[in-house]
Amino acid sequence: MAREYDVVILGGGTGGYVAAIRASQLGLKTAIVEKENLGGTCLHKGCIPSKALLRSAEVYRQSQNAQNYGIEIQGVTLNFSAVQKRKQTIVDTLHQGVKGLMKKGKIDVFYGTGRILGPSIFSPMPGTISVEMNDGSDNEMIIPKNVIIATGSKPRSLDGIDVDGKHILFSDHALQMEQLPKSMTIVGGGVIGIEWASMLNDFGVEVTVLEYGNSILPTEDLEIAKEVEKLLKNRGITIQTNAKLQSCTSKEDNTVEIIANIEDKETTFHTEKVLIAVGRTGNIQNIGLENTEIESDSGFIKVNENFQTKEKHIYAIGDVIGGMQLAHIASHEGLAAIEHIVHGTVKSINYKNVARCIYSYPEVASVGLTETEAIQLGHAVKIGKFPFKAVGKALVYGQSEGFVKIIGNKETNDILGVHMVGPHVTDMISESALAMLLDATPWEISETIHPHPSLSEVIGEAALAVDGRAIHF
Repeated sequence: MAREYDVVILGGGTGGYVAAIRASQLGLKTAIVEKENLGGTCLHKGCIPSKALLRSAEVYRQSQNAQNYGIEIQGVTLNFSAVQKRKQTIVDTLHQGVKGLMKKGKIDVFYGTGRILGPSIFSPMPGTISVEMNDGSDNEMIIPKNVIIATGSKPRSLDGIDVDGKHILFSDHALQMEQLPKSMTIVGGGVIGIEWASMLNDFGVEVTVLEYGNSILPTEDLEIAKEVEKLLKNRGITIQTNAKLQSCTSKEDNTVEIIANIEDKETTFHTEKVLIAVGRTGNIQNIGLENTEIESDSGFIKVNENFQTKEKHIYAIGDVIGGMQLAHIASHEGLAAIEHIVHGTVKSINYKNVARCIYSYPEVASVGLTETEAIQLGHAVKIGKFPFKAVGKALVYGQSEGFVKIIGNKETNDILGVHMVGPHVTDMISESALAMLLDATPWEISETIHPHPSLSEVIGEAALAVDGRAIHF
């Protein structure tokens, strides 16, 4: 017999389970359909496991450089099996936490593959969900008043490249490596590619990055991207921009041969493994979209400002609708969709006020417009920059490379963007995101008394620098 719900969410990732919790809090009878594990890509194949590995890489690097702090350590060794075990323990702990939240909210979870059905005896509108259960039991029929599609994304492939999961990998495969390769070539110099390049370099792997564009980190401010490229090269990472991949072939000697056109010159690379990191595409296949009027574009579902599809009772959030594809955005889109379902309120998200983070070494964090974007939009800009090397806490911490850059509007004095590269900037960017949310000016940030000594002093000094008033540089 079919079961009825106020809202059914396809996908139990970050956006899906957060939306389910809010729906339950607001009194809706709620269910999630999840084909794998609650927590989705972020918890099991992305944010959390990759950052756990990055943390181990950081500790390994710091241990090797302990003499810089007056500490002598003999015989530092890397136990990669233990690194992977620690990563999995963290994932498992958080996974249990999410399952506990579902029980607390009395949210039903159906483990299986859900597909949206068209009009039928169950409902005159599309939206009934047929769930092919993982345990092999009979399909469950779920009749919701509203549906939220939160099926996430998967790594984007390249035509002609056979990703075998052994020699040629996506990040999903790389996270499960039992042994580190001697060498890795990463195709793609975006966020995922640069995080992996930094991590593998810290673990002692020979790393090459091939980026199609003329700069790594193409979504970041150009000055930030150039600084990261310089610092990564200083660590021994090979970076080739304007690299157009022509072929990628596994060889009998368990290596991979890559042929790329670099500035009109054919170049051959040999490497033990290849990581394909050229972006992600929405999981829109086999979920029943063909049974609805829902439209998609370039692999992502089209929605309006309320996250409604063309079928107004069916919403979509998170990676499956494209955009910035960040876990914290998916969560807030899920909250906005539930608020619209319950109250009809429009909770718009200003994506330019959303912080973006890259957990490489050095870290990168940003919010708002890049300098290029601001100029292209016709803004007259004024810019303040301040280096970490002039901040006492950065010297104490032992990481003084990088800087903070604040872009202001000359005419209105509004902050247009803040960009950071350096130690712990992913933990400091929220101050700037709040400043932009509250329409603060650089002067107001500079008037905020930042504690001394602290890394956050760099933000106050950069704000002063916007008007030529920096004190310590």
